[in-house]
Amino acid sequence: MSSVSDQSSPATGRPSGASYAAAGVDIEAGDRAVELMKEWVKKTQRPEVLGGLGGFAGLFDASALKRYERPLLASATDGVGTKVDLARQLGVYDSIGHDLVAMVMDDIVVCGAEPLFMTDYICVGKVHPERVAAIVKGIAEGCVLAGCALVGGETAEHPGLLGPDDFDVAGAGTGVVEADLLLGADRIRTGDAVIAMAASGLHSNGYSLVRHVLFERANLSLDQHIDEFGRTLGEELLEPTKIYSLDCLALTRTTEVHAFSHITGGGLAANLARVIPDGLHAIVDRETWTPAPVFDLVGRTGEVERLELEKTLNMGVGMIAIVPEESADAALATLGDRGVDAWIAGEITERGEHTTGAALVGDYAS
Repeated sequence: MSSVSDQSSPATGRPSGASYAAAGVDIEAGDRAVELMKEWVKKTQRPEVLGGLGGFAGLFDASALKRYERPLLASATDGVGTKVDLARQLGVYDSIGHDLVAMVMDDIVVCGAEPLFMTDYICVGKVHPERVAAIVKGIAEGCVLAGCALVGGETAEHPGLLGPDDFDVAGAGTGVVEADLLLGADRIRTGDAVIAMAASGLHSNGYSLVRHVLFERANLSLDQHIDEFGRTLGEELLEPTKIYSLDCLALTRTTEVHAFSHITGGGLAANLARVIPDGLHAIVDRETWTPAPVFDLVGRTGEVERLELEKTLNMGVGMIAIVPEESADAALATLGDRGVDAWIAGEITERGEHTTGAALVGDYAS
């Protein structure tokens, strides 16, 4: 355990010089935060993880990868964006960790990789041990849902740069996939089905627009009850991002999958286009689903044009799976058995003369 030594002058009882504590960094509070988070980190451990919390590096036994013929490591890093400010205002710190894991690990699973381990970085203006532990609790719970281990992290105290209650989070993750099973654009064929998986809400993108519209323009409050939501605006906006990792992996084990697309910043069309090969086109029919009321509230309140809304928010779709047409029913059955709301939202066609990689057609179902 680290400690802060007493640097007071015996004569005056006052500090005799500058100290880390006087500069605003509380090492003892940091140590307490580590103690509080240990039980949550332990819940994420996989057999391949060596050592415990507190080392300089997290250790993962790579000999476990010997079962692969040609293992490819997949890595990703991300944050949660300005959604953290809503968590700060509401004093809710655990759910934001689910968002972080989802943003990292659902990117990794897109190529068919199994999530292995993750590290986090939490930056605060002042260490409040219970708050930091709550953030890590949420990250650990998210790791359990993604099937990965939380092998380490860093909590940094930045007094003077951040306010005492300000914080931000980021994370990095690693997964593994057999080279022959790598998913992506080269597998996609004409006639493939585009299967949409429902989002749990706004997820963790577009909150700068959401905050601008709902709070700066409409002057709504986080504790305001919204009838369409059946709960407060704050509760709706803090709904954790759904973690699809294990659902996607289950899909690859039960049926043929050609590609996944994680719908994050840029919206449905732009993210889907990232996995569509040259010469092909993804057509997604808006009439196959109804976006949740929160999307309508943002669009209507801010008079946001539909194309602007669609390129900023997920509009109710958090993950896309592209599968052979003959595998679509089996894919839907697997996802249904796992409690995932999913549907056939479109298909892969040959690209027309003036089309791009993906397009939305029709009007949303009412």
